[in-house]
Amino acid sequence: MDDRSAAILPSSFAPGPATGGGEPTIRLENVQKIYDLGEVQVHALRGVSLQIYPGEFVAVMGASGSGKSTLMNILGCLDKPTKGRYFLDGVDVSGLSKRELARIRSKKIGFVFQQFNLLSRTTALENVELPTIYSGVPIAEREKRAREALVRVGLAERAGHFPSQLSGGQQQRVAIARALVNDPSLLLADEPTGNLDSRTSVEIMDIFQRLNEEHGLTVIIVTHEADIAQYAKRALEFRDGRMKKDVAIQDRLIASEVLPTLPSPDEDMVEGIAGVAAGSADDSGIRVR
Repeated sequence: MDDRSAAILPSSFAPGPATGGGEPTIRLENVQKIYDLGEVQVHALRGVSLQIYPGEFVAVMGASGSGKSTLMNILGCLDKPTKGRYFLDGVDVSGLSKRELARIRSKKIGFVFQQFNLLSRTTALENVELPTIYSGVPIAEREKRAREALVRVGLAERAGHFPSQLSGGQQQRVAIARALVNDPSLLLADEPTGNLDSRTSVEIMDIFQRLNEEHGLTVIIVTHEADIAQYAKRALEFRDGRMKKDVAIQDRLIASEVLPTLPSPDEDMVEGIAGVAAGSADDSGIRVR
C-alpha cells in the first residue's frame, strides 16, 4: 500500500451513497478489528457499518494506516473482525472457520493486487487457470474457462506468453482474468493501478467499468488517487479506522471516453525522444549523452 496520504475528494464527489434494492452483497455491522501486540492494542477498525449492493462500483480511499487495507482483508474473508458482524450475500461469515472462508473466497470473490503476483515460469493461460485447480474444476473445463477470461480482458492472443514477455498493463490484465476465472460475484482490487502509467491505468479502469456495467460484477477498489476513484460510482474515505465519508460520485469519468483523449504509447515515445533531443545541449554548447 502506498504511504502517501489519500487525495482530498474533489468537488465532483457529492453526499449520498449509491444504494440498490434487495439484499446487499456486503453488510457490515459495527465491525472492529483490534490487533493485540503485547502491551499495545492497535485499533485498525473502530466500529464500521456499511452496505454495498449488487452491481455497485466502490472506491475505498484513505492514507496509510487509515484502516482501508484491514477493511479489504475482512471483505475478502482473509481476516475476521474482532467484534461486529460481516454478512456476505446474506450469510454471516464473521464466525466461519478458515476452511469455510477459503471455500467462500474460491467461489464468490476475485482478487487483484498492485503487485501482479504472477508465476514467472508459467504462461498467461496457466496463471489464469490456477484458481480453477484449487477450487476443484475438472481438467477439461479449466483451459476453457481460462481462455474465456483472457478474452474478457482483451488478451486472448497472449495466452502462451510468459509474464516477462508482457508489459505491466498486460500482466495486470492477466491478473484480472485470473480473478474472473471462477466467475465471482465480487471483485476486490487493492491499488490495481499503483504500478502503472496514466494511460494503462485508464485502460484497467475501462476493464473494471465494463465488467461492472456489462456483467453486473460488484467491484471494490482501494486507491489513494482521487482521479482513479472518479471512475467508480461511490467513494468511501477512511481515517484512523473510521469511515469519514460515504459519497456518490457525480460527473463520473467514463474510461472509454477518456482513452481517446490520451496519447498513445507510440506518441509518448516520440515525445520522450524529442524531449531528450531538445535537452541534449546545455548553454555552453556541450552535448550531453
